[in-house]
Amino acid sequence: MSEPVYKICDEAALQGARSKGRFEGSPDDLRDGFIHLSAGAQVAGTLATHFAGRDDLLLLAVDTERLGDRLRWEPSRGGDLFPHLYGPLDLAHVLFIEALPLQDDGRHRLPAGVAP
Repeated sequence: MSEPVYKICDEAALQGARSKGRFEGSPDDLRDGFIHLSAGAQVAGTLATHFAGRDDLLLLAVDTERLGDRLRWEPSRGGDLFPHLYGPLDLAHVLFIEALPLQDDGRHRLPAGVAP
């Protein structure tokens, strides 16, 4: 199995997705035309850049093998290749969901196995 990719969202977004069986995207995703994802080594940077200080976040680990050709790795922040999903994220492709609590230093605590 290949390494998962990750989607960061809040509980309200996840509840909306659960009612449909799929995540159709955040306002930023809808604006950009794809669902923004991160590789494990990119999660901490994505949190610091786009979600600093938020204490209501969840991390969804997604099985890349089930996404097929809708998953594309494209240049983004600093020229790094980021995973982008063109189309909705079927919740059946989510491997696990973990909370992302804030630590005393203000950074999010990542689940075991997700690179800092």
